[in-house]
Amino acid sequence: MKYLITSLLMLISMSAFSADITGKWKSIDDETGKAKSIIEIWFDGKRYQGKIVKLLSSAEVNPLCTECKGSLKDQPIIGMQIITDAKKSGKKYKKGEILDPSEGKSYSLVMQLQGDDKLKVRGYIGFALLGRTQYWYRVVDTDTDDTIQTK
Repeated sequence: MKYLITSLLMLISMSAFSADITGKWKSIDDETGKAKSIIEIWFDGKRYQGKIVKLLSSAEVNPLCTECKGSLKDQPIIGMQIITDAKKSGKKYKKGEILDPSEGKSYSLVMQLQGDDKLKVRGYIGFALLGRTQYWYRVVDTDTDDTIQTK
């Protein structure tokens, strides 16, 4: 019985710490409420990065970032890195930047898991109070073009 309780406690503690932001996420537009894209987030050994792997709301197959500046100007949006250098700090991921390709602007970034399958993403300028929040949902399957299922 003692081993069973110890094993259960270890299993519960491991599952509590196993959830992180790596994986694929469906972004939801905070203004329209519609699904916009699939973002893949990965850990590069130091910080978290993210790129657009699929567009869900575009009429074009792979539009270009016409509003972006510098080296991203007129580059394809699919494959574009939009999250750079986010660092985990407690339960939040911050000190990174997020790019909005529709505006071509970068914002400071704070992300936080809301359970295992919902990610609160906030982009802001200056203070976190001055910004926009979106909720992204972990993607289960992106193999079909018709539907993107979330958990």
